[in-house]
Amino acid sequence: MNARRQALVLLIPAIVLLVALVGGAQALMMVASLGRRSAYGGVVHDWGFQNYLRTLEPLYLRVLGRSVLLAAVTTVVCLVLGYPVAYWLARRAPPSARRALLVLVILPFWTSFLVRMYAWVFLLRTEGLVNLGLTALGLPALNLLYNPAAVLLGQVYGELPFIILPLYASLEKLPADLLDAAADLGASPAQVIRRVVLPLTRPGIAAGAILVFIPSLGAYLAPDLLGGSRFVYIGNLIQSQFAVARDIPFGAALSFTLSALVLLGLLALRRPLAAGSAGER
Repeated sequence: MNARRQALVLLIPAIVLLVALVGGAQALMMVASLGRRSAYGGVVHDWGFQNYLRTLEPLYLRVLGRSVLLAAVTTVVCLVLGYPVAYWLARRAPPSARRALLVLVILPFWTSFLVRMYAWVFLLRTEGLVNLGLTALGLPALNLLYNPAAVLLGQVYGELPFIILPLYASLEKLPADLLDAAADLGASPAQVIRRVVLPLTRPGIAAGAILVFIPSLGAYLAPDLLGGSRFVYIGNLIQSQFAVARDIPFGAALSFTLSALVLLGLLALRRPLAAGSAGER
């Protein structure tokens, strides 16, 4: 038996498990999305696309648009904040300290995201530490919780490491001779960043944007805990359809609609990723 067949034999259990768990669950969701809700919260297999047509109603389109905006702004803010950090880690930080600094980047992952969001609630609420500090300074308390800014803060905090790591990996591969040559040819530091570093790190930027945008699009913990009930996002809407309204068919249709948007986004970023990978080779 050659190496390729041995590898295939070893992969068969993983493939079967993946198809059964992921494919099976998606098939059940697809079947449910084509049905309708029963009087007691079950699924009546009355085949049709009425749930998908319902997702196109203005109310749900506004919720979807708000979620896309949140994901896009989160991605941009994470990129603006994460790129300088990744650049410093890859090009300026002492080599002996890089591993410890990378551990600090991934340190929040050691704690549950739910616990971290509750920590932000305790910080931002009316009687929280931030407002207590403002009161001690003689300043009025601020309404820091249950608004879009708090949701954005929670999302950026949760997703920032996902963009730092691929950017660091991309920046670390840049040859130092190339940057020195650009400087020797008269390019200013800003021109080196704009015309050399940014184009060569495009795959890292695209990969980090994907890793941030997709989870942010379907997020529901930060919007639920930091945004309250005044601002509904698509993740909260899907969760409420399954857990509160018990409208499983409509929740499944919303999930597949969201998945279709994610796939369209991946297709849109396929060309920059392919071009960047070809450029690195």
